[in-house]
Amino acid sequence: MYPSTFRYTKEHEWVLVEGETGTVGITHHAQKELGDIVYVDLPKPGAVVAAGKPLGSVESVKAVSDIYSPVSGEVTEVNEALAGAPEKLNEDPHGAAWLVKIRLSAPDETKNLMDAAAYQAYLGES
Repeated sequence: MYPSTFRYTKEHEWVLVEGETGTVGITHHAQKELGDIVYVDLPKPGAVVAAGKPLGSVESVKAVSDIYSPVSGEVTEVNEALAGAPEKLNEDPHGAAWLVKIRLSAPDETKNLMDAAAYQAYLGES
């Protein structure tokens, strides 16, 4: 269920690093806990984000939750499709419903994140 090419945070975000770009999203677990997602607030391209700090939020019928950046860098792209169809996060959180792409300023930060096996073990503990 959790792609082995992704790295994961304890706050239930993922990042897929390809070259110097990290694609960021929320995990299947996060969307399941949130319930029906009705709104996504994301930064604009050019925004600088820091690992572990909020980069936006997701609003569901249950609550509003911050999205924490798993990596530091500059936002280069935002998934515009989510503005008109935030429910895509419930349908495909590890695929088409990615949130932002970030040009990494500190690629080594990904070493602090969990691989898929560690994340699934973490979910078993929480």
